[in-house]
Amino acid sequence: MKEEEVNRCQIQNWYPKFRSITIRTKFHKLPESFISYLTDDSGPFLLPDSVTNEDAMPNRVHNFEEEDDFQVSEGSDNEAETPLNLPSFPQLEIEIMESIETLGGTVLPKLNWSAPKDAAWISPSQNLSCTCFNEIALLFRSSDSLVHDLCNAYDSCSDKVSSRPESFYLALRKWYPSLKPEMEFRCFVKSNELVGISQREVTTFYPILLSEKDLLKGLIEEFFDDKIRLEFESENYTFDVYVTKERRVKLIDFNTWCGSTLPLMYTWDELEKIHGECDDELELRIVESRRSVLPGLKTAVPYDYLDVSSGSGWDEVFKKAEEELQNESLDEVA
Repeated sequence: MKEEEVNRCQIQNWYPKFRSITIRTKFHKLPESFISYLTDDSGPFLLPDSVTNEDAMPNRVHNFEEEDDFQVSEGSDNEAETPLNLPSFPQLEIEIMESIETLGGTVLPKLNWSAPKDAAWISPSQNLSCTCFNEIALLFRSSDSLVHDLCNAYDSCSDKVSSRPESFYLALRKWYPSLKPEMEFRCFVKSNELVGISQREVTTFYPILLSEKDLLKGLIEEFFDDKIRLEFESENYTFDVYVTKERRVKLIDFNTWCGSTLPLMYTWDELEKIHGECDDELELRIVESRRSVLPGLKTAVPYDYLDVSSGSGWDEVFKKAEEELQNESLDEVA
């Protein structure tokens, strides 16, 4: 993989060409002071001082009896302590709030390549929807996934000369609360041929996908041929799409081939062996039963960190779960 292939997958680079077939997005070039804030682990976890008085955790519950324990009484040793110097990015906050309003009041934030999906647990909404600057800062400061963008984006490049992109951008994408996770798919392109499609959210079994599998595969294949194949410059890459209830396909994102991109229902070894032009029929892989669910964010461990090989701890867990399911089925028959 080359650095230029990684750079093509930055959202601020591909969005202008594919604007008409993707989610409406606003961009903000981030100042280096904000990047330093995101990467600084030397001090306490502090959210920026908001010039618009927006609170990232408006629904948190206070126990005032417990808060009394933290009050500093007059004459205590802590009385002379210097108050915390909160970071502040007033101009950036104002510009971001204007974009959020333009996009309907709620957005999904991401950096050049990645969204802070691993930090959704800390959000008041338990997802990536944000309505103010400090909610974005909270997600970004809490995310380990964004370390890839900030520090490791070019680690898989054979011609690596950069440790980070020249500039970082905040992409604010319009939030659609009605989107269904089962309708998002990852597509794998090798030598400019679509060689595989996978259900994107692999931690859940969705029965509807069983009946619509062939239809969905056809829609995505047609979308690739008409909108992507001749427009995206790389020969090997992946892209994510969403299929709407009107059966229209929308582009969500581009990602690199291999590298940090998850193969989901495939493995990279088998994808490398597929010959897209004639030998292998295009396959859409889905979770076809509850027993086929793959571990993911719900395990609190990234999928690619898990050892599921024969004899591993997770292998034994899956075998035991399979045996229990088979026993339950036998009990029902009896």
